[in-house]
Amino acid sequence: MKTVLITGCSSGYGLETARHFHAQGWNVVATMRTPRPDLLPPSERLRVVPLDVTKPGSIAAALEASGPIDVLVNNAGIGLMGAFEATPMSTVREVFETNVFGVMAMTQAVLPLFRARRSGVLVNVTSSATLAPMPLVAVYTASKVAIEGFTESLRFELEAFDLKVKLVEPGYCPGTRFTSNGSPRMEGLFPEPYAPFAQHIFASLGQPSVVTREADVAEAVWRAANDTSGAIRFPAGPDAVALALARSA
Repeated sequence: MKTVLITGCSSGYGLETARHFHAQGWNVVATMRTPRPDLLPPSERLRVVPLDVTKPGSIAAALEASGPIDVLVNNAGIGLMGAFEATPMSTVREVFETNVFGVMAMTQAVLPLFRARRSGVLVNVTSSATLAPMPLVAVYTASKVAIEGFTESLRFELEAFDLKVKLVEPGYCPGTRFTSNGSPRMEGLFPEPYAPFAQHIFASLGQPSVVTREADVAEAVWRAANDTSGAIRFPAGPDAVALALARSA
């Protein structure tokens, strides 16, 4: 029976992905900065483990508690919307600390274990913001584009060890806590000169023609983890799929 470790399982994509893999019969290690075992069904095949991907000691402790894993899903991340001009560099660094360096740190900690067994799959969750330019998310997009480039290059390094690397690119999902989780760090990021533009963007986000569901992302992560086709990108949700098709046209 295979085991998956998923970061950022307290809500959204991570929580739904943990539920999905568990329903498929896998052992699941669901990690959270603040563990909430009540969010997932009690099961001998499911463990909730504390993890802060920005802290090396926390990473080491989580991996020791998890035991051997077959798949790492780097899902933990923080969101940010705002005018770049008004975004403090400390906030930029905070986003990159989790979305980029946290992913890299988890990957670097797991790779020796995968390499020794010559078996393992790394799934990095990014965003459809990497597929088409989107306004007011310049910093967030930069962090996700960084992981796309990192993943594409890393893929070549790991082929000799039979290790697989995948990208899952979710579309716009109103059901996640992207805005609520990021609201404290977004204060003051929409100064008056940008207000009319921001209001227009928020109005368009309030009336999307198609959206992504958490279940779309969980299914895409599942397909990526079990893929044998050699594909690296897995857009998740109808809007992301449409953007991916337009980009490849």
